[in-house]
Amino acid sequence: MKLGGDRIVYLDNAATSWPKPAAVGEAMAEFLRDSGGNPGRSGHRLSIAAGRIVSCARDAVASALGMSDPLRIAFASNATAALNTALYGFLGPGDRVVADGMAHNAVARPLTELGRRGVQVDWARTDRAGRLDLDHLESLARSLPSSGATKGRPPARMIIVTHGSNVSGALVPLSEAAGIAHRLGAVLLVDAAQTAGLEDIGLGTLGCAAVVAFTGHKAMLGPPGTGGLAFGPGVEVDSFAPFVRGGTGSSSGSEDQPAFMPDRFEAGTVNGPGLAGLLAGLRWMEERGRSAVRRAELQAIGRLVDGIRAIPGATVHGPGSREPRCAVMSFTLAGWSVSDLALELDERYGVLCRVGLHCAPRAHRSLGTFPEGTARLAPGPFTTTDDVDYTLGAIGELAVERKYGP
Repeated sequence: MKLGGDRIVYLDNAATSWPKPAAVGEAMAEFLRDSGGNPGRSGHRLSIAAGRIVSCARDAVASALGMSDPLRIAFASNATAALNTALYGFLGPGDRVVADGMAHNAVARPLTELGRRGVQVDWARTDRAGRLDLDHLESLARSLPSSGATKGRPPARMIIVTHGSNVSGALVPLSEAAGIAHRLGAVLLVDAAQTAGLEDIGLGTLGCAAVVAFTGHKAMLGPPGTGGLAFGPGVEVDSFAPFVRGGTGSSSGSEDQPAFMPDRFEAGTVNGPGLAGLLAGLRWMEERGRSAVRRAELQAIGRLVDGIRAIPGATVHGPGSREPRCAVMSFTLAGWSVSDLALELDERYGVLCRVGLHCAPRAHRSLGTFPEGTARLAPGPFTTTDDVDYTLGAIGELAVERKYGP
């Protein structure tokens, strides 16, 4: 296989999926051209057409997340906005929350600020592959009695898990995490930024009060600027205060935010063109079969994990190819800084990846890769076996160059 040339192998789908299906851009342009009204704000045909697309997008997201009531989905600009809505809307001084050690800064930074405001934050440990210690999570979440000068802590009101790590690719078993939350009467908040749209989440059948934060521009294959919160059937939505208040096109005679869904959390004009693109991305996934796309991506990531582990001097930081994981993996290569490694992969071979701390320093501390971080590879639905083998050949050549190859 000839390496180099003008070839591009995009392995940064954990940052955003690319390329998007052609239908995504076409749907966005069509919305602006033919359905450009403000959804839910007027009774004329363009507003109604726009509202119909938003409604269809809501239905498609509900189907992808395994829930029956699409009105329990509130759209937001991304998973970060959704997570902030859930955290600031639910937690207050004196509450306790337990989160896993692979948390993205979209969770860690709000929790750091909430800690300053009187919320008690505990972190459940993970191993060096990024696998969550569920026993430790449950132990932390339980009420701890007073002991000497140590005050007892209340049971956790919320448990937060990163469904699929954006660093190691480790996958948290949601059914087990949901069982812990159910036993303790806690709300389970799932950061599904890496997994929503591809992995089987089954929000409607988790059996606990669960809320899922999702983004549209990764596994759902939609554009940036789309995402939201999905409230499972066991959640009392009234226990979450709106993070943003404003116009909704409903109850306009009142200066209070509407209490009903989804208007409770959808102040301001929603991203109609973005949701049209999101709908197209989800329809593309459905046409090809979500399970088939998932299987192909896991085959690609498994081939990368096994292939890189076989390269002398390379270290994979994450679970094995046959363990529960999503299509994300991190590695380092002896003799190379991760920044130089990524530069060579890009400029010499056209292999595009992401390096550093991936907005998740806590995860890298858990893996033992802080402060330099790792090189991260994340295939997507358009990644071919030839792309994977080409990438392995490029990494192998770089290993030889620094005298760590055969």
